[in-house]
This record gives sequence, C-alpha cells and structure tokens, in this order.
Amino acid sequence: MKATYIDYSETNSFSSTALSYLSRDPKLRPFIFDFPSVENFGKLIKSKTVTANREVLVKVLKKQYGKVEAQSGKLKAEGAVLSNIEFLSDSNTYTITTGHQLNIFTGPLYFIYKIVTAINLARELKQAYPEKNFVPVYWMATEDHDFAEINHISLHGKPIVWEQDNRGATGRLPTSTIASAVKAFQNLLGISKNSEKLSTLIEEAYINHSHLADATRHLVNGLFAEHGLVIVDADNHEFKKQFAGIITEDILNKNSSRIIGQTSKNLEDAGFSTQVNAREINFFYMADGLRERIIEENGVFSVLNTDIRFTEEQIKEEITLYPERFSPNVIMRPLYQEVILPNLAYIGGGAEIVYWLQLKDNFDFYKAGFPLLLLRNSALITDESFCGKLCRLHIKLKDLFKNTETLQKEWVLTHSQHTLTLASEKSEFEAIFQKIKLRAYKIDPTLAPSAEAVNARLKKALGNLEQKLVKAEKKNHEGALSQIESLRSKYFPGGGLQERSENFGIFYVKYGDQFISELIRHFKPLDFKFTILEP
Repeated sequence: MKATYIDYSETNSFSSTALSYLSRDPKLRPFIFDFPSVENFGKLIKSKTVTANREVLVKVLKKQYGKVEAQSGKLKAEGAVLSNIEFLSDSNTYTITTGHQLNIFTGPLYFIYKIVTAINLARELKQAYPEKNFVPVYWMATEDHDFAEINHISLHGKPIVWEQDNRGATGRLPTSTIASAVKAFQNLLGISKNSEKLSTLIEEAYINHSHLADATRHLVNGLFAEHGLVIVDADNHEFKKQFAGIITEDILNKNSSRIIGQTSKNLEDAGFSTQVNAREINFFYMADGLRERIIEENGVFSVLNTDIRFTEEQIKEEITLYPERFSPNVIMRPLYQEVILPNLAYIGGGAEIVYWLQLKDNFDFYKAGFPLLLLRNSALITDESFCGKLCRLHIKLKDLFKNTETLQKEWVLTHSQHTLTLASEKSEFEAIFQKIKLRAYKIDPTLAPSAEAVNARLKKALGNLEQKLVKAEKKNHEGALSQIESLRSKYFPGGGLQERSENFGIFYVKYGDQFISELIRHFKPLDFKFTILEP
C-alpha cells in the first residue's frame, strides 16, 4: 500500500480540544504530564515510580491465558506474547496501553487502529531506548455493561446483531446465543482463502469459548500475537486487591468527585470542552448479571435497583474481602489501570483524550503516575480506483473530507463557465446603501434603521438568488456531482469517517494478514497525521 498523510484538522472530524492537544496548546500543560514525544517518554521513564505489583501481574496474565488455552485446546501464550509477559517481571519493562469495549468481531475499524498504534509506539520507544522493554497492551473493558454498544457491527453495509437480554458486565456474558451472529458474519465474508481463515478464527473465538472476555482474547490474540500484544482482563480479585485502598477511600470520602469537578471547571475556564462528569461515588457494585451504581444517603450505602445495603463498616469489610465486586466507572478506570500496570502511555480516540485531561489532579491526589496521552492513528482505506477518480474530478485529497453538499457546491463554483457568486454586486449594493443610510440620517435620524432594514432584505434576496444560480448550474454537472456523492458515500458511510462504522473483515478478506502488516508499516504514532492508504 501507498500512504499519504494529512493534518487531523483537515479531516473536519475531531473536536477543537483534541486538535488543541495535537497542536501542543500551552494552556493544556497543567492537565498533563507533558505532550508526547520520544524525548518526553525518556523524561517520564526517569521520573516514574512504578507501584504495580509485577509478580502479581505476570501470575494473573499467565493464568488468564491458560484459561483460554484450556478451553480452545491450543497454546496461545507463546512466542512474542509469552516473552512480553515474562518481561513484565523486569523493572526495566513498561507498558504502552490502549483499551476498548468487547465489540463483537472487533467492532469498528478504529479498534484495530488503537492496537496497531500501541504496537508501533512500543517499537519506536524500543529503538530510542534499547536498554528498556516496552510491551503493547490491550486492556479489555470487560466490566463495561453497555451491551447495546457492542452487540452489533456493519459488514458491507449490512448490520449483524447479537440478540440477547443482558445485565451486568459484558466480559462475563455467556456466548451461548451468539452462533447466529457468527454465522451471519461468516456468510458475508464470501469464499476465499482469507475469508476461510478469518471465519475459522471467529468460530474458534466465539463458539469454543463460554464467555465474551475469553472469546475476545482469543480473537485479538489470533490477529496480533506475532506482534507481542498482551491482553489484560482487569476483572480480577488479585488486581482489585491492589486497588482496594483507593476504592475504600474514594467511596467513603468522595475525593474524585470533588477533585475532578474542580479540574473540569479549570479546563472549561481555559476554553476547553469536557467529556465526563464525576459522580459522588464513581464505582459500581458488580456480580454475575449485576453492575449497578453505588449511592450513599445518611451513612447508608445502597446498590441501585437492588436490596443490597451497607453501613460504612460493612462496605469497608466488603471491599477488603471482595474487591472484585467493586467496578470503577469511566472516571476511576484509568486510575485503576495505572495502579496495576507499569504504564507509560495511554492511546485513545479524541473523546478519550479529552476526558483523560480531566483526571490528572485526581492521579496526583492518589500518588499515581500520569501517563503520556496519545491520539490513536486514524486512516482511510481506499481501493484501486480511488486516485483515478479524484484526478478525473480534479478534487484534492483533503477536500474529500468536506461534507457532500459543501464539496459539490465548491466543485460547481470552480468548474462552472459562469460567475455564480454575487460577491462584487453585494459590495456595490453595500456601498450604495451606506450612502442612502447617511442621506436618510441627515434628513431624519429615525430613518436610518429603516434604510438598514431594506438593506438586510436585499442581502437576503441576493443570497437566495445566488443559491438559485448554483442550483441551476448543478443540473449542468449532474454526472460529476453524482460521482462525488458516490465517492463520499463509499468512503464516508453515514457521512462519518470510515473507521467509525466499517469492520476490518472486508479488508482482511481482501489483503489477509498483510492488512495488519500494512497498518503497522505505515502508522506513525508520534507524527500525529491522518493516514490515507491506497493499494
């Protein structure tokens, strides 16, 4: 594949706060450790105090991979993955982490892009600091309970939905009812060597494993094992024990609510948007089939929509004995991640980066290291006819990221043999009306607003006439405009970025394992550019 790169600002698809972060806006410095660069990773390594229990981390990971191996009958924690798990015992080893929900069949393309970004960043840091080890990590959001966000994908524009009633953490969800969705996915892959390989992997993952967390680990491992990706399921008693002290303090004293509320205000005062709101208690109570918010009223801690109640002493004891029953929400999950991993970076989408900006003061309060934040790589994947169509239509690559109506209008204005704008005429009328307004004012000052009102009506009439001129001229270029609409529909489904709706399956069928290899070859995590890939 051939890669072309453009600025994220040219895609018209990222928030102003995310773009400010990419441009290293100095007003954001109070909310981060520093902006990401090879040099700043070196600074973080020198200053970082790792609190994670490496022995527990390695033991739990081997046990989790062993569980998947036992179910599938195949050894999975081997080669580069096993080496990286072993490296985590070494004080010179650090993680590069990304995370995502357990979308069936990996969900939208950006799931794949997140992981490739983590793999490439780990490789780049290894080149810069060869005496250190850097392990790419995919943090499975196994405790998330929003099933409606993960139970569907689109393949070739056709929806595939896993129909099932669900309550509780999705990682614990049984896969016993997913067979029909698996079959639908397989049928849409077509018949080829690559489709057969992917179909087999999907079946091994979802049919041979009893819970969604294990199925997802098998699938992601099948795609990325050769690149050493380590997959973490943090829904674990041993991991939560390390976080129990913070769970207790935050539930009882509501520190994160106060601290993050103030940080959010500071961000907004600095001119930036915020993404999440902290609750008084930022934990759920979790059991099989249950993940509900904890609230406190008059010293009694209650689990919503249940009869579960705790006094202060009872909830402290519950956290001590069963920390795995306490699940962090979006506010506290990042802190939990940094407590159990020797982590240097978190890689996320634009919205994730924005809410991480709200968290640093809370990390400081709990004496947890704050990672460097990276916007994941983004891409548009095109086909063999893409470049030719752009050339024939005389459209610049970055202009394709404009919405269809704007792009068509600009194309007509550029290619019409007629002058379709009334800009010069509007200027002439404006000059005339300023004279009229002055004359009216001299006769009677109260007439000036009347003159201004007439001017406003004329401006509106000229604007309407201008639109009619463009609309009439569009009819003379229906063929070209239809091609523009077709291009936009194909590469920007639903009007949004391809990566936010398309599944990787259609590209894996076309390119096989080479698809991920090409992403790894062309993604540059620290260049902060949007990637366009052409065959």
